Amino acid sequence: MIPFDLSFWQPWLYALPYLALFAIIGWLYGTWRRNVHVIDSMWSLYFLLTAYVVALQQTQTTRSIFVLFVATLWALRLSGYLTLRNWGKPEDHRYQKIRENNSPHFWIKSLYLVFGFQMLLAWCIALPLIAGIQSSATFNWLDVIGLTVALFGIAYEGIADWQLYRFKQDPANRGKVLDHGLWAWSRHPNYFGECATWWGFFLIAAAAGHWWTIFSPIVMTTLLLKVSGVSLLEKNIHERRPAYRDYIARTSTFIPWPPK
Repeated sequence: MIPFDLSFWQPWLYALPYLALFAIIGWLYGTWRRNVHVIDSMWSLYFLLTAYVVALQQTQTTRSIFVLFVATLWALRLSGYLTLRNWGKPEDHRYQKIRENNSPHFWIKSLYLVFGFQMLLAWCIALPLIAGIQSSATFNWLDVIGLTVALFGIAYEGIADWQLYRFKQDPANRGKVLDHGLWAWSRHPNYFGECATWWGFFLIAAAAGHWWTIFSPIVMTTLLLKVSGVSLLEKNIHERRPAYRDYIARTSTFIPWPPK
């Protein structure tokens, strides 16, 4: 049941000014560099900042400590990996397209189209973390399952990202398709791991009685599959990598499955 007690929502609302300040700092940096790609590194940190602002306003419980630990592990790993991957590279084609469609004066429009929009999205999706941190309910078996699923997702995504990073570091693989390791079982194992992580966070919130936060993993899964993830990446990848057509024919899109 959705809580109507202001004491639940007030710490969450209190986090918004801090997120806005962080978004403005990122926007200033992106404007200075004429490259808004820094938002990829900021995305997971929006969640982490929200969680810590809320946590610092209350006494910690077993559940809140576990939630903060797992959320920190997820956010820092993802932000660090994306920073390493994007360091010194030109602006990603996704943001180049947004820049092209919103010129002139993209520098000011990016404040709300890129940095502000993702800030608000992360703030809302973070509610399972907030529910888990604030709950005083007894730590139970569903918490253990949720933590296990979340940690599995973080590990799975981390291994997939590491395999992809090493593959791309080898000049001999230029233009080729990574089809071994976790990538032999799914074309997007990193997104599958990300999805599992958020379903794990939801299970922790559900263990605290906040089943209504199921909207969060549903939104995250939809984003990964239909918006900024799978569908966007595969829209024209065959033009850049012809071998990808064969990869599609024999490899599961998302859920790991033995290749055909």
